[in-house]
Amino acid sequence: MRKFLLLFIVMLLVWLAWVQVGRNLEWHEPDSALDISESITPYSTCERNIVGIQPYMVSTDYLSSKHFFEKLKTYFEAAKREGYFKNNTVVLLPEYVGTWLVINKEKTSVAEANTIAGAMAIMVLSNPFSFVKSTFNHHNESDFVAATIFRMKCETMASIYGNAFIELAKTYGVTINAGSIVLPGPSLKENKIITDSSQPLYNTSFIFYPNGKIDQHIIRKSFPIKSELPFVSSYPIEELPVFDLSIGKTTVLVCADSWYPQSYDRINQLNAEVVLVNSYCAGNNTMAAIWNGYDGISSPSDVDTTDVRKISEREAWIKYALPGRIKNTHAVIGVNVFLRGELWDLGTDGQPFFIKEGHLIPTEKSERAGIWSICF
Repeated sequence: MRKFLLLFIVMLLVWLAWVQVGRNLEWHEPDSALDISESITPYSTCERNIVGIQPYMVSTDYLSSKHFFEKLKTYFEAAKREGYFKNNTVVLLPEYVGTWLVINKEKTSVAEANTIAGAMAIMVLSNPFSFVKSTFNHHNESDFVAATIFRMKCETMASIYGNAFIELAKTYGVTINAGSIVLPGPSLKENKIITDSSQPLYNTSFIFYPNGKIDQHIIRKSFPIKSELPFVSSYPIEELPVFDLSIGKTTVLVCADSWYPQSYDRINQLNAEVVLVNSYCAGNNTMAAIWNGYDGISSPSDVDTTDVRKISEREAWIKYALPGRIKNTHAVIGVNVFLRGELWDLGTDGQPFFIKEGHLIPTEKSERAGIWSICF
């Protein structure tokens, strides 16, 4: 019994030591991986413009607030050098760009894990007390572990995300739709993003202004996909807000929301002129693969079922998402950007869509990071 007790104490001490070590990531200058900067409507005069940024994020970019901010700053600096930032500029970033802040201040082995499941396992083992505490706030999500981890880290995530985009908006004098971030019960108080761990998790997006203010209207995803449904809740599309931005009346759709006619019905109700979409397409080379149909919520009645397993994923995006459906609205401009990078075993794909007056505008292709500006 004494030997067993001694062994247990030794193992406990080793585990406690392991929990604490490996949390300080050595500073390294961020690599933007930027291979394309393109003005797709090179007007001599530009009254309004949207700058779409396709960042190339790697898991270590999320281990510290400094790494996250400095990585994003490389794209804003590049856009500034190109002369894309003007008096009436709105910057669009992709879905989930803030979500992986869930690993902030975690062990470097979390970022270096081969799989997202492995990364989550390390987080649970290295944060046992915080994890157990957060389990009491669960909201009956079927993916109990993922939901608990996001609740465990939500305050830190919201703080870093909010502070980074406030600073970027003020520094560069632009309005920013800051992609999306998964948070429980998000709200705003005194210009800070507040979370409520007792509430459902939402895939959430925010608007940041050049004066450092965050718009009080919060965008929440209405049509989560299959991989999100076990822990992310849907929000009524009837609550989709409209923003009076310098580029005109603007709505923001989070990825899959752009695939449903209900979104465009709402856009028409709001008389929006501009539609912004932030997206994440999982899997490498997914866009060239065969389309397997709608993912998560049932497909709308206007979908041609013979297209399933016949056309490519990209062709489906063009037909059934923003490029095809914006024609059913009065909006004249649509922009959709994607997150790219190296994020465990998730994979990424996608190229931006720029639509003007119903026409899809050709753009240069970027295999990693890219910046595009459209004037109108």
